[in-house]
Amino acid sequence: MKEALALDISGMTCEHCALTIDRALQKLPGVKARISYPDHKAYIENVGQSSLPAIMEAIGRVGYGVEEPRARDRQGLPKEARQALHVAIIGSGSAAFAAAIRATQEGARVTLIESGELGGTCVNVGCVPSKILIRAARSAHEQAHPRFLGLKACAPVVDRAALTDQQQAQVAALRKAKYQDVLEGNPAIRFLQGHARFEDAHTLRVDSGGQTHLVVADRFLIATGAEALIPAIEGLTDTPYWTSTEALATRESVSHLVVIGASVVALELAQAFLRLGSHVTLLARATLLSREDADIGAAIEKALVAEGMVVRTHTTPTRVAFADGVFHVHTANETFAGDRLLVATGRRARTDDLGLDAVGVHRDKAGRILVDDALRTQVPHIYAAGDCTTLPQFVYVAASAGTRAAVNMTGGDQRLDLAVMPAVIFTDPQVATVGLTQAAAEKRGLAVESRTLTLDYVPRALANFDTQGFIRLVAERGSQRIVGAQIVAAEAGEVIQSAALAMRAGLTTADLAGQLFPYLTMVEGLKLCAQTFTQDVKQLSCCAG
Repeated sequence: MKEALALDISGMTCEHCALTIDRALQKLPGVKARISYPDHKAYIENVGQSSLPAIMEAIGRVGYGVEEPRARDRQGLPKEARQALHVAIIGSGSAAFAAAIRATQEGARVTLIESGELGGTCVNVGCVPSKILIRAARSAHEQAHPRFLGLKACAPVVDRAALTDQQQAQVAALRKAKYQDVLEGNPAIRFLQGHARFEDAHTLRVDSGGQTHLVVADRFLIATGAEALIPAIEGLTDTPYWTSTEALATRESVSHLVVIGASVVALELAQAFLRLGSHVTLLARATLLSREDADIGAAIEKALVAEGMVVRTHTTPTRVAFADGVFHVHTANETFAGDRLLVATGRRARTDDLGLDAVGVHRDKAGRILVDDALRTQVPHIYAAGDCTTLPQFVYVAASAGTRAAVNMTGGDQRLDLAVMPAVIFTDPQVATVGLTQAAAEKRGLAVESRTLTLDYVPRALANFDTQGFIRLVAERGSQRIVGAQIVAAEAGEVIQSAALAMRAGLTTADLAGQLFPYLTMVEGLKLCAQTFTQDVKQLSCCAG
């Protein structure tokens, strides 16, 4: 070999250290190396039957830090010494996998580390199982409450075990197709099952089944996700309460479910259990969906109460007890009893046991990792994406962030732009939003106006005999450029992307009103709402242009 590969070694304090490293490398088949204490380097002359990752791991095992050469530093080295840029990713959810796939496409090799179930929250205990449950509940509700005369209402016979078995089978199939098979089909990704913690800024210690692996990498991505946030209520932790994870996996019917929470997860699951035959009492500390426009929360509360849910707003539990199979949730004025208790009061970043403070990765008071729009932390070679960061907790935001982080880790320059970020809540009616509400726009100093179209002016809603909700557009005064949309309607999630695209393109209300929309679709409601900025839609015929 004409030229050796030099590895920077940290932690060497004497010649004995060099001898220790040399002895460790002699155990690797065919490896020829020269260790220099004065240079603090290991000169690898031949990797033999081993590999660069194995060599670095061997050095780490005897207690020394080793920095892998950057990709550009490997150019011109002998073939057996050249290795791709190494990216280590903690987590295996949407952000992690998006990053892993893109990093390998950019020529990197990846080590993916997961302490729990492969695939993270979305496929296992989040989006996929919850949406299956919600759609099953909707089918049951439509059977019991048909909107059309001539269809006889009949109480659905619910086999909760069969529903959950089908749900979990689909979860397993998607986990295999979208995660396990991807790993097996990509030789540039190495998978480690275990808990990772930063040993130093360039080394992860991975504890796995009684074994310890040291992973040295050029770049790191933290994508550890989030977990249920449990409020400090007296007695709660002494009871077998549910989080969304247990609620989604139950195979038993529930007679009376008490829900603590009033945001997305709480409302989606509360309505699903209600429609599958449970009595449901929901306790909200403030109002429903209090972070959204007030009209949205009011519309959803009206819909849930109409279906038979007991909703108590401005109600804070003070104590929880469990005896003889019954939960007792005490508040200042009332006590609520149920055979199951769901706590859905938000999620917290899973960042506590990663050694982040020691390596200089900053977090906010809630434990969320601080990143810039390039997904970098304060440590230049350490990135973060997904629900463990201060980014909005949506799977598509996580995946987009993971992809951009991978590009940036491998030498590119992409930014995560959240100026137009649609969001959907899968209650019925659904809630879908993008951009600014009128109040949020005015708080920013923008001069705006809004128009609200109730669904009794949308032909598709009339044909469906379902006019719950509204469509609202927010536009700048003068220019009439659309800056926000809020929709409460059946299938609102299928409508909101058109509003998002209109915003991305800089369309005005007049532009949107002049577009062709297919008749008898819910999305036509956007056109009708845009028309209300200049016309009285009461005076228009159907499909008026």
